[in-house]
Amino acid sequence: MDVSRRQFFKICAGGMAGTTVAALGFAPKMALAEARNYKLLRAKETRNTCTYCAVGCGLLMYSLGDGAGNAKSSIFHIEGDPDHPVSRGALCPKGAGSIDYINSDSRLKYPEYRAPGSDKWQRISWDEAFTRIARRMKDDRDANFEETNAQGVKVNRWLTTGMLCASAASNENGALTNKFVRALGILGVDNQARV
Repeated sequence: MDVSRRQFFKICAGGMAGTTVAALGFAPKMALAEARNYKLLRAKETRNTCTYCAVGCGLLMYSLGDGAGNAKSSIFHIEGDPDHPVSRGALCPKGAGSIDYINSDSRLKYPEYRAPGSDKWQRISWDEAFTRIARRMKDDRDANFEETNAQGVKVNRWLTTGMLCASAASNENGALTNKFVRALGILGVDNQARV
């Protein structure tokens, strides 16, 4: 098609005029009748705290599922919580990408146990995991708890076990964890944020 410069400008002007008329509301109603739905419209919103570091940024997690007993909800979107006092809606790349961690096929979702000398992990129940941990702690505390030191001073300490606390816990949760650990006599307490 051979178009002169004058014809080219006429074609462009006509196209612009048509676009302007459509934007002003003179477009066919059938073409614009279907509006796109907001993707979070029917989603359930859950507030949470990011687990990656000690900053404790706020998350808004959105999931689909009606909450019925036989329906599994699935998280499909995560964003920063603008009402959170720490982050005010901002997330670092790890926090913003936590949706990939949640939906990863390699994510561990149940406790596993590896027997001494074995190279295989076996799945165990939560009850069995908690029972094993409690039994090991009780046995170790009974065997290694010191009521007094060499000078006869009352110390009530348990030095063979330590506690690593979660960095994303609130101050209240941290205070309760510290009281629990100190009540057992554990002196080696640290926080994941320093590791």
